[in-house]
Amino acid sequence: MAKKRLSVVVTRRLPDAVETRLSELFDVRLREDDTPMTRTELIEAVKTADVLVPTVTDEIDAALIGQAGEQLKLIANYGAGVDHIDVATARQRGVLVSNTPGVLTDDTADMTMALILSVTRRMSEGMAQMQKGTWSGWAPTALLGGRVSGRRLGILGMGRIGQAVARRAHAFGMQVHYHNRRRLHDQIEADLEATYWESLDQMVARMDVISINCPHTPSTFHLMNARRLKLMKPDAVIVNTSRGEVIDENALTRMLRAGEMKGAGLDVYEHGTQVNPRLRELENVVLLPHMGSATVEGRMEMGEKVIINIKTFDDGHRPPDQVVPSML
Repeated sequence: MAKKRLSVVVTRRLPDAVETRLSELFDVRLREDDTPMTRTELIEAVKTADVLVPTVTDEIDAALIGQAGEQLKLIANYGAGVDHIDVATARQRGVLVSNTPGVLTDDTADMTMALILSVTRRMSEGMAQMQKGTWSGWAPTALLGGRVSGRRLGILGMGRIGQAVARRAHAFGMQVHYHNRRRLHDQIEADLEATYWESLDQMVARMDVISINCPHTPSTFHLMNARRLKLMKPDAVIVNTSRGEVIDENALTRMLRAGEMKGAGLDVYEHGTQVNPRLRELENVVLLPHMGSATVEGRMEMGEKVIINIKTFDDGHRPPDQVVPSML
């Protein structure tokens, strides 16, 4: 007698190859359009599925998990970050949580460097002139930016992505500094030629560029608050490809408008798609629509990890990328 297939619900459209393979292996319910599920649809999903495959756009909180049926045993997140999932409540209910770490490291680090270059070289201002048709020709003093070589880069969060950013920055001739919950091993620190700062305040006050590469947790919410942002040098810039909640967006906007900071490059925002409208008006800001991980290769590898996690679980083993509360 054939083994019953796991019931899997996918909350967003995934690459065709990933959806096809999921359909071959499991009893899968796919999303017809690429819009987030409503709360009602999510409730129905957790009531009926053995496995839920959510993304960062889904709020899998305690209330939702509390409505799950007894058959829900795995939340196989399509993405590395899990701050949208109440992992502790899931564990209490006997529901495992997995994610897709590592596959987006290079993509996100590339985008971080792209934003650093875009802000310091004022690329968005130049693009705006070209798109509006207001460029009148080359001039010796027009749109003068600055070299990144020789600048001090302060990385907030020295995990996989932070270290990948450090390697890229070093290749551009930047001096790498970092603040992290735990200091890196001596050999890693030496390989990256990185200077550790136990005090975030002291690091922030001395850097030319700040790069946010830490996850969003209760301890990192508004880690870059108004007080800490004001410690930055007036000619410094800040870049965020991690989580928007780490920066107090209103305070950042006020400082940028007042000329108390040189510029910012943002791929993530404190309130998701609800970006501060005053932030949109600023010329010294580069805004991207959360596309730091948006490569074909990255999305495919994320899907492969989701499939491996579900298949391993279905075979009676611990998913290789299981997330537990102590990891957060």
